[in-house]
Amino acid sequence: MEASSSALAPGNPAAPSEPRTFRRWGLLRSHPLAAMVVRRTAAGVVTLFIASILIFAALNVLPGDAASVVLGRNATPEALAKVRADLGLDQSLPRRYADWAGGIISGDLGNSTIAVAQNDPHPSVSGIIGTPLRNSLVLAVIAAVLLVPLALVIGAFAALRADKPADHAISTVSLTLSSLPEFLIGSLLVVVFFSWLDVLPPISQIPPGAGPFDQPDILVLPVLTLLSVSLTFTIRQVRATTIDTLRQDYVAMARLNGYKESRVIRRYALRNALAPSVQTIAQTLQYLLGGIIITEAVFAYPGIGTTLIQAVSTRDIQLVSVIAFLLAAVYIVINIIADVIVVLMVPKLRTQAAS
Repeated sequence: MEASSSALAPGNPAAPSEPRTFRRWGLLRSHPLAAMVVRRTAAGVVTLFIASILIFAALNVLPGDAASVVLGRNATPEALAKVRADLGLDQSLPRRYADWAGGIISGDLGNSTIAVAQNDPHPSVSGIIGTPLRNSLVLAVIAAVLLVPLALVIGAFAALRADKPADHAISTVSLTLSSLPEFLIGSLLVVVFFSWLDVLPPISQIPPGAGPFDQPDILVLPVLTLLSVSLTFTIRQVRATTIDTLRQDYVAMARLNGYKESRVIRRYALRNALAPSVQTIAQTLQYLLGGIIITEAVFAYPGIGTTLIQAVSTRDIQLVSVIAFLLAAVYIVINIIADVIVVLMVPKLRTQAAS
């Protein structure tokens, strides 16, 4: 009995090895942050899968299709049937979804429905969205890089001067801008900077073969429009969390211990107020993606938003579905990154993740 027990002891080389799945789970449990990232990533994949089904189903149950757009209203049933067969629109919806999803998983985004119907020699969706995606990415990155520090600085500044004239002025401007849609703010900026001052172009078109930074002035008004809409909510949230943090007991204790006010604010107040603001900033960045679509349309900026609007107007199912899927993926990735940052910033959350 003792021999058999010793043979099964964990340290005995003859003992049967632990299943690989359990060893991996034990490794993740010893690293709670990694386990949390795995769980959030798995939930994100499931969410993205559900979103892909909804996107594809919504686009394919609408009346009309690319064949009717290309051939027009006077097309004969025979011609419509031929074009639909060429585009694969005569297949069942599950079969078409399987082909579409399988292509995205393998990295093949497929061909534009309208480009194929029009015998375009370059129908690839990857080729169509490559340049617009780059242009939109430039616009979004510039706006995001400016958004985060401005929101933190202005929100903290307003909190430190709560109920004073500076705070009231910031709140008034924020509430005013938050009530205005992107197209109206963009139009007002065009009036001010083009019609009155004549210092910036009213549209942001990029010549073929050129890049956004070849004419940096065309980026100013779209970026200002995005910031004007996106900053307002984030500033108010940062102000509220900072005021709440300044009222905590540990901040009062730090002041009683004789720490300088600048150190109290920087090390105790702002640092702890930043964690709740991370989720707000993430939500603002997600809203920024939606605002890009409208902003690009206002300034005729050749980005992914303009491409999406054109694809919707022509019922290009493949192009619309791929762009919508990519936007959904970015939304989910932003959420996961925000969750990880919050856990890294708050020790209490790391303890909870470990348990």
